[in-house]
Amino acid sequence: MMTDPIRYEDLDLVNTKKMFQKAMEGKFAVPAYNFNNMEQLQAIVTGCAESDSPVILQVSGSARQYADPTMMPHMVKGAVAMVRKAGSKIPIALHLDHGNSFELAKDCIDSGFSSVMIDGSHLSFEENVRLTKEVVDYAHTMGVTVEGELGVLAGVEDEVSSETSHYTRPEEVQAFVEKTGADSLAISIGTSHGAHKFKLKPGEQPPSLRFDILEEIEQRLPGYPIVLHGASSVSPEHVAMINQYGGNLESAVGIPADQLRRAAKSAVCKINIDSDGRLAMTAVIRKVFSESPAEFDPRKYLGPARDELISLIKDKNKNVLGSAGKM
Repeated sequence: MMTDPIRYEDLDLVNTKKMFQKAMEGKFAVPAYNFNNMEQLQAIVTGCAESDSPVILQVSGSARQYADPTMMPHMVKGAVAMVRKAGSKIPIALHLDHGNSFELAKDCIDSGFSSVMIDGSHLSFEENVRLTKEVVDYAHTMGVTVEGELGVLAGVEDEVSSETSHYTRPEEVQAFVEKTGADSLAISIGTSHGAHKFKLKPGEQPPSLRFDILEEIEQRLPGYPIVLHGASSVSPEHVAMINQYGGNLESAVGIPADQLRRAAKSAVCKINIDSDGRLAMTAVIRKVFSESPAEFDPRKYLGPARDELISLIKDKNKNVLGSAGKM
């Protein structure tokens, strides 16, 4: 049974064009927080509303399936209505993270997404250009913005997996953008997916991001929006809490906040954060189960987990991304 397309404007969403323009001018990065369920979604919009930050609500293809593709736009519409009723006017976008086909991107566009990423980074340059342009050509007829990707991040997150990273080649970016018409570009400069971003020896510090690559890309694409994936900091406090209450994340380590702050002041207009939210909620849920083993009311463990995620988001917006107060 065919259904009429849902326009993102009907969900009170915006695309990312003005968001990125304002971020570039103000030297901050728009947060893109991934969610899978209602509590995560509530926490993201609440934390961003309370810190007056623009936000990109981000879902992978598998997260969309988990929440249900039909239910997804209605969940988002309800979340937007919730913060509007509270008096917040923050701009909100709904974005497909790591779309792997034209068909998926089109389906998301037709169900109210205001932005999509098409990830052809595993393909040859020519095939990546062809796939990205196909998505761009359709998305732009609907006013939807498109994120492409050059370079491969290591790590595992949802359906995205790679054992090794391949840095973005600055000499390719200009041709890619010109040939595809993509509105923003995700690059690989040393971030990675998941909670175990680096293999470090005791006392060893994470390696620096490749700011030299970022700076060369900025020179080749002046004023163009750049995106960082895999940018969770992997809070030691949340890792310690998970391990204290029965978890096993001894080697989890992320991107230092000072490096993300530096990136946010450059051409990086969007920073993706997923693992940090998962860790925060998991830490509190484990704590509740350990301290109250007879508890079986989901509100009693998901509620505190949601509160923890709200606090994390407000801190990220203010102290890492610089997006607080920039609605």
